[in-house]
Amino acid sequence: MASPQRHEVLIVGGGSAGISVAARLRRAGLEDVGLLDPARTHYYQPLWTLVGGGCAPLAKSARPQAQQVPRGVRWHRKAATAVDPEAHTVTLSDGEQVEYRYLVMCPGIQLDWAKIPGLSDTLGRDGVSSNYTYETAPKTWEFIRALRSGTAIFGMPSGPIKCAGAPQKIAYLAADYWRQQGVLNDIRVVLVLPTPGMFGVAVFAKELEKVAKRYGIEVRFNSEVVEVDAATRSAVVADKAAGTRETLGYDMMHLVPPQSAPDWVKRSPLADAATPNGYVEVDKHTLQHVRHPEVFALGDAGSSPNSKTGAAIRKQAPVVVQNLRDVRAGRTPTAHYDGYSSCPLTTARNRMLLAEFDYTMQPTPSIPFIDTTRERRDMWYLKRYGLPFLYWNLMLKGTA
Repeated sequence: MASPQRHEVLIVGGGSAGISVAARLRRAGLEDVGLLDPARTHYYQPLWTLVGGGCAPLAKSARPQAQQVPRGVRWHRKAATAVDPEAHTVTLSDGEQVEYRYLVMCPGIQLDWAKIPGLSDTLGRDGVSSNYTYETAPKTWEFIRALRSGTAIFGMPSGPIKCAGAPQKIAYLAADYWRQQGVLNDIRVVLVLPTPGMFGVAVFAKELEKVAKRYGIEVRFNSEVVEVDAATRSAVVADKAAGTRETLGYDMMHLVPPQSAPDWVKRSPLADAATPNGYVEVDKHTLQHVRHPEVFALGDAGSSPNSKTGAAIRKQAPVVVQNLRDVRAGRTPTAHYDGYSSCPLTTARNRMLLAEFDYTMQPTPSIPFIDTTRERRDMWYLKRYGLPFLYWNLMLKGTA
């Protein structure tokens, strides 16, 4: 095996978190930055909801990864498979090791399709889809467009997932389309949520209750789709509060899989052993690892209890960079992440509700003079055009 390579700062993951941190480190003057990621394509995943709803082209969500890696960053086009924080090494898929002085963990989140028995066998076929992959998001729109009567089920799993509003967004986009086509009254729309309410922040929950009522959506709270039978086109819905199960037939279904840290992260000494999801255990304010001060984590694989969104990453990245620089200079970390996240909830094909909140679970609006706690047409344009521009041109460049 070749002798180990070494970097002052090694970043695991080349998604929105990894690229943003790399860009900010380079802007701060750090020269020796390494990035581990095997992907050749970089995806703007928030657009997949609109793709699934027939409101945006799939191609707009993808760009070559080589164009996103900041100049001067050494890109290792391989996957990480293990980390040893005592030896300060990360092992790659070919057995090679890369040493680091400081490590930033942002490998993203794992989609655990197999945890819903029967889902993998029918995903992308026979009316069952998910906006959580590049390949199946267009299938969602195909199935929505084809449905004229019957039952449509939209399900969300329990536990942390990326973009927790996405399972609801596609239900509203679909219902609004069926309303426009004059067939909504012929379709039973069932929204299966694991939570006791529509949203964790009261003001947004009340607004979403109105949206569901407007479309006549049947909401099942404290419930999950736990099994799919493609042969009979049926799904088992478990009511966790009542301890009951019901089998529902479907003509079209959009499901989101349970999610967790990548398996190799779960097995690592960096994982939070107290939780089954295996996220990298960090202080929720400094994003520094609780046992290994030279390690930081942000994004979907971090244990901080914020909503896992791109907006959260945009606020976490400068905190990680500042605190890493503090530790590198022998100082106590000075930057503080307050749990800010935002969830752009599309409630119609031309309106959106921008839910912004932090660890207090109270609204924290960032746009002055605009009431973003209500559905707005201008917020739709922010979702469709403003946020993608911000992502590609500012966030990934380390300037926003």
